[in-house]
This record gives sequence, C-alpha cells and structure tokens, in this order.
Amino acid sequence: MLRGVRVKKDLDFGTAKMLPLIVTMSLPTIAAQFVNLLYGIVDRIFIGHIPEVGTQALAGVGVCNSVILIVSAFAQFTGGGASPLAAIELGKGDRKRAEKMLGNGITLLLVFGVLLMAVVYAFMDPILRLIGASDATLPYAHSYLAWYMTGTMFVMITIGLNPFLTTQGHPKDAMISVLIGAGINIALDPLFIFAFGMGVKGAAIATAISQGVSSVWILKVLLSEDAMLSVNRMTLRPDGQIIRRILALGVSPFVMGSTESLIGFVMNAGLAAFGDIYVSTLTILQSCMTIISTPLQGFTAGVSPVISYNYGRGNVSRIKEGGRIVFAVMTSFNFLITVLIIVFPAVFARIFTSDVSLIGEVREYAAVFLGGFLIFGLQRSCQCMFLAMNQPKISLFIALLRKVFLLVPLALILPGFFGVTGIYLAESVADAAAATCCFLIFLNRYPKILGGLRKKEKGNA
Repeated sequence: MLRGVRVKKDLDFGTAKMLPLIVTMSLPTIAAQFVNLLYGIVDRIFIGHIPEVGTQALAGVGVCNSVILIVSAFAQFTGGGASPLAAIELGKGDRKRAEKMLGNGITLLLVFGVLLMAVVYAFMDPILRLIGASDATLPYAHSYLAWYMTGTMFVMITIGLNPFLTTQGHPKDAMISVLIGAGINIALDPLFIFAFGMGVKGAAIATAISQGVSSVWILKVLLSEDAMLSVNRMTLRPDGQIIRRILALGVSPFVMGSTESLIGFVMNAGLAAFGDIYVSTLTILQSCMTIISTPLQGFTAGVSPVISYNYGRGNVSRIKEGGRIVFAVMTSFNFLITVLIIVFPAVFARIFTSDVSLIGEVREYAAVFLGGFLIFGLQRSCQCMFLAMNQPKISLFIALLRKVFLLVPLALILPGFFGVTGIYLAESVADAAAATCCFLIFLNRYPKILGGLRKKEKGNA
C-alpha cells in the first residue's frame, strides 16, 4: 500500500489542472535555477574585479569553464536520463522499477566522479593549454581548477540527484538545496578572494564547500522516510538493462553539456590567437547566455516530470496541453531576455568587469554572438518534450546538431572570412539553424509519437 503522500502525487500528476500543476512544480525549480545562476557567475563577478589582474584572471577561469561543463555533463547522465525514466515508471505504477533508476543512477555518478578526478588531475596543465590557456592565464586557470575538482563528487550529486526531488513531487526541497549552496557561495567568495587574499583559489574553494553542503541536503531528503523512492543495496546494484536505458536517454543532455565544453575548446583556442581580451569577452557573453538559459532549465526541471508521468500513463490530452505551455513559456522568455541583452550589452558587461576596453568589446560583439539565440527557445522546447517522452535517438541528434555538426565547423571556417568576428558569428548562425531544423523535426515526429500512444491505449483497452 502506498503511503498517503504517494497517492497524493499520483492524483496531482495525473488529474490536476495542467497549468496550475506546472506552475506549482516549476516556480520552485525556476527560483532554484535563478539562484543556481549565481553559482556560474558570482565567481566571475568577484574575480573580474580583482585589482590589476582581474581581466587575466577572468580569462583563466573562463578557460576552466570547459572542464567544469564536462563534469556537469557526466552528472546529466543521471539527472537527465534516469530522472525522466523514473517519472515514466511512476506513471505506469511501477515504483520498484523507478527505484532501480535512482539507485543505478547514483552508482553511475560515483563511477564517473572517480574517473573524472583521476583524468583531470593527471593531465591538468596539458588540458588547460589545449583549451586556450596562455602563459599569462595558465596560473589562474590551474589554481582555480585544482581546487574546484576537490568538490567533484559534490557537484555530481548536486546536479545528478536534484532532479529526483522534483520527480518525487518535492520541488521545494530541490529549491532549498540550491538556495543553501548559493547562499554559502556568495558569502564565502568575497571572504576568501579579498579578505584572505586567496584570489581565484579562494573562489574555487568557496564553490566546492557550497556544493558540498547542497549535496548533503539532497542526500538527506532522498534517504528520509518521506522519500517516495527508496535507496538500498539492491537498487544500487548495477543492472545492465537499467544502465543501458539511463545511458541511452541521458546521452542527449550529456552531449548538450559536453559539447558546450568542446565549443569552449574550439572558441577559446581560436580567440586566444587574437588576444586574451577576446577570451574574456567570450566568457562574459557566455555568462549572459547562461542568464537566459538557467531559468529555462529550471522550468524544464519542473515540467518534465509532469510530461513524463503522463507519457507513462498514455494520457495524450494532458501531454498536448503541457506541450502548449512549454512552447509558450520557453520561446517567449528566451526571446525577450535575449533582446534585452542585445540592446543593453554594456549594462550586463559591467556586472562582470569594470575594464572599459573589455566592456567595449562586449558591446561590439553582443549582437553578433546572440542574434541567432533569439529563436533558440524553439530548440529548448523540442528538446524538453522529446526527453520527457523518452525519445533518446531524436534527442541525441538534436544535441549533436547545434554544437558538433554546426558550431564546431563554423567556428573553424568563419574566422578565415571574418577574422575574430567569425568566431562569435559562428554561435549565432548555428543557434538559428539548429532551432529551425529542430522545430521542423518536432512538427513531423510529435504527431506520430502521440499516435503511437493512442494505438497502445486502444490495444490495452
């Protein structure tokens, strides 16, 4: 017999009015991601304002971002793969299967964490050189990354397991885990960077500590008696079939995250040839892009369990209603915030730096870099729906399309025609082309997916 809270969540996900349900699920995760945004930019804000060396230090930390994205990407095998599958199994009424998704996801996180730490520490300086660190920026990059990687396991747990709180109907707990970590990070950053004179090393230590506290909170909730899904030795034991399903669906968010890192390799290396200031410019512009992306990631985290649950139940009408809300929210928000940054680039640049020359470069290249991002909400919406409906092959293609098939070649080719401008332009062209292509794929595949659900429902009737 399911406990009362579980019955309540079944009724909420399966029968509650869709818009209020999505609002209830999404507001805490959006708030959490707004706060989580601070994780990504607060270090850069303080580092960029270090007297005399701020611009070079910011470039060094910007180089590290490629490795940090790789760590986050591996966590997405669980966060973006196991979590939707668990929600689908809950929709089918198979709680034991959902628990196996969670347990095997934890096992994967531990394995990935150990391997990542071993590789990065063994080859840290060659990796940093490869992704664009110069003689001037390497000391800052090495100092930051060496200390950041001490918290690898904390990062894996925080990113990989937080979605399971929302999947179980606890978005507020997911929000609290982020609020705790971000609050600690904001408090410790100025203390370690300026008061203790630790510079970029202090920023990395502050981040590791804050992620550690967040991970403890998440584990506390997941292992509590109120948790819908139990974690024990049986669920942690590797199951080949379960792991293959997790990896198959999780490879899409993994590719999205890891190819962001690949782009960092390509673009930072290309920009470094023109000067470190262009690497710093890219760091700020990518941070602006994060300002757009992070709230939408929060919305996705809130709405995906609802879509996945109803996909598991075969409830076509509720999937369609949820899909309409997804597209309306994501496309409009993405467009409006991108317009604001393009129109007022210097305002956003001053968040990260007081260097007049750097602000001028951001002003010059903001529209070039973000122009294609105006319609990128279309791709976000399609990706959200395909992942929630367990469509790993389509999701993987969409993830590869933007970065691997389009952006990497363009970032290598366009500088030959447009110089440094071509590297920034590559992002814009790739974003616009990928968004258009993904929407056309969605228009073709979505009716067929829903049609398959209807046939399955009739067959079971």
